[in-house]
Amino acid sequence: MTAPAPAFAHPFRAYTPAAYTFPLPEGHRFPAYKYAGVRDRLTGLLPVLDTPALRWAEAARVHDPVWLRRWRRGEVTAAEERAFGLPWSPGVVERARRAAGGSLAALHDALACGWGANLAGGTHHAFRDRAEGFCLINDAALLTRIALDEGLAQRVAVLDLDVHQGNGTAALLAAEARALTISVHGERNYPFRKERSSLDLGLPDGVTDGEYLEVLRGQVLPALEAFRPDLLLYLAGADVLAGDRFGRFALTLDGVAERNRTVLTWARKAGVAVVTMMAGGYNRDHALTVEAHARVVLDGLDVFASRIV
Repeated sequence: MTAPAPAFAHPFRAYTPAAYTFPLPEGHRFPAYKYAGVRDRLTGLLPVLDTPALRWAEAARVHDPVWLRRWRRGEVTAAEERAFGLPWSPGVVERARRAAGGSLAALHDALACGWGANLAGGTHHAFRDRAEGFCLINDAALLTRIALDEGLAQRVAVLDLDVHQGNGTAALLAAEARALTISVHGERNYPFRKERSSLDLGLPDGVTDGEYLEVLRGQVLPALEAFRPDLLLYLAGADVLAGDRFGRFALTLDGVAERNRTVLTWARKAGVAVVTMMAGGYNRDHALTVEAHARVVLDGLDVFASRIV
């Protein structure tokens, strides 16, 4: 007999493609370990569901259909693989669909109960017809397009707190007046050719907790308040931590938790639905990456479930 699923005193859940694996070449840099690690860390605190695969017709809302078809069929050049960061395989493509599908499922949760969480996604380097930096389908731009086109939201803010600028998101949403794109990132870090977000805050190497939180409270929150979104897409990158292989900031776990609580508390008080997405995290200490990503959900439960329990 199957044991009954645990009961929770809150309506929240999270999505992850952790059960879906694909072969990776020797020496690869993709942090596949963290997805199962975060899932294990959160077991028993909320339901963690396998992500549904995004339909290709949905992806075509923001991506070129011909380009998507080439990726589906494996008609990808060596240069495109290098820019993406991984060799093409059916599994790589399927995982991208599932990561974006988790964000879409989390969007519907957020609209229903105030907050939805995807333990993947935040694939902000994907352009209309170009994949970069492990990003094939731009879930933030896609969710924005769906929410606005279907009348699920009137104004959408994308708050990208990954250490790298959300260049694909900025480009895809540049002409959309009902969307606000904010990126707080390393000015000297990848991508070295930046796009123009609604608000770009490029910070120097070595930024500490206090310096980062000062920017967040002094510039980001006022911009959100002035825009008055009814949906917030929060890319909660863990690559802002000290020791990240691809980041140059020096935040601590406590600083990341304070960052999360600052954003989520603002949204709850403002009555803004929030979707949290994982984004980047590549720390030399794998356990630190897992804990930082898990903290986003733990902080979300603290902020949102406390009003219910």
